[in-house]
Amino acid sequence: MTRSAPAACLLLLLPLWYGGCATAPRDPAARAEFEANHDPVEPLNRRIFGFNLFLDRILIKPVAQGYRDAVPKAVRQDLRHLLDNLHEPVVFINTLLQGRFKDAGTTGSRFIINSTIGIAGLEDVAAGHHLPRQIGDFGQTLWAWGFPGGPYLIVPVFGPTNPRDGIGLGVDTFALDPWRYVAAADNNAITISRAVLDGIDQRADSIDTLDELQKEAVDYYASFRSYFRQHREAELRNNGPTGSLPPPGLYDDPGK
Repeated sequence: MTRSAPAACLLLLLPLWYGGCATAPRDPAARAEFEANHDPVEPLNRRIFGFNLFLDRILIKPVAQGYRDAVPKAVRQDLRHLLDNLHEPVVFINTLLQGRFKDAGTTGSRFIINSTIGIAGLEDVAAGHHLPRQIGDFGQTLWAWGFPGGPYLIVPVFGPTNPRDGIGLGVDTFALDPWRYVAAADNNAITISRAVLDGIDQRADSIDTLDELQKEAVDYYASFRSYFRQHREAELRNNGPTGSLPPPGLYDDPGK
């Protein structure tokens, strides 16, 4: 994939961003209901959701299950720490762009401590020094700057998002991630490999949660949409995820 390709894909989201941004009611209760049901392309979303479920059933979930069964939990935890540490520079930049300077200091300190004492991030030593992992991505930065999310979207393979977060993911991955510049010769291969490893690990971690959600839901699509939005709303407000639901996308932002 060339660098112009993702940029072109992001431009395609702009009409959906502005075209799907209907004016939200001012009344708090009406606004909450509006945001919970802002899904103007629901028929298309449901078709793509069905395709993603099929792909998950025949490929992604079996791979994630095999990974969880074959790899000891301690090793999976080390890999998660490594991927999180690789993503810290992106978090650091976004917390700065949002004016969250204390969080940026925490993130910078985490990266230095975990990259050295933590053996390249395999151990989250910083957490034991009261330096918790922060949340920071460019979709959140756009939210902090006042940009609306736009309509709920299901993207083939990648799963739920909205135009703002889709553009944010592209900026994080292809502009703000310093590892793409460090490994300029094979940056796309490294980016994809990290994304796939992250996606498998996230899916393995969420198997039980999503199985239970699907089992209990009368309408799995609507339940998944609600769960995703609650999860993302907590992230935007920097309160941390509300559960084990994977972050936006089966193959999410590399290292997140």
